[in-house]
Amino acid sequence: MRALELMTAFVIGAIGYVIVEIIYRGYSHISMAAAGGCAFMLIHGLFTRYGLPIWSKCIIGAFLITCIEFITGFVVNIKLRLNVWDYSVVRLNLYGQVCLRFSILWLLLTIPLIGLSQVLHALLKA
Repeated sequence: MRALELMTAFVIGAIGYVIVEIIYRGYSHISMAAAGGCAFMLIHGLFTRYGLPIWSKCIIGAFLITCIEFITGFVVNIKLRLNVWDYSVVRLNLYGQVCLRFSILWLLLTIPLIGLSQVLHALLKA
């Protein structure tokens, strides 16, 4: 996979994550662009490299996005104390950084990401 393809996936993920967040809560933070970029770049790399069934791609996508959100939250919210988000009042949360409700949302959001990844790969493959 070419570097241009991965960089493009990063930019798409960064912009997409921020847009989703602005639609959902009205604002975003630069850390979410970094998280979204890393998430889609990793997802795209995995999806184009391995022929996996859709259900497993959705589970992997949700897991990766949740892990990246947790790591970002740990650094941004806990270590740097920027308080960008706090899910501690949401049921089934982990240290207020991630919660089951959003992990399920990421699972569903992975479905269009699969198609986007296929289109990106088809356009930029060597």
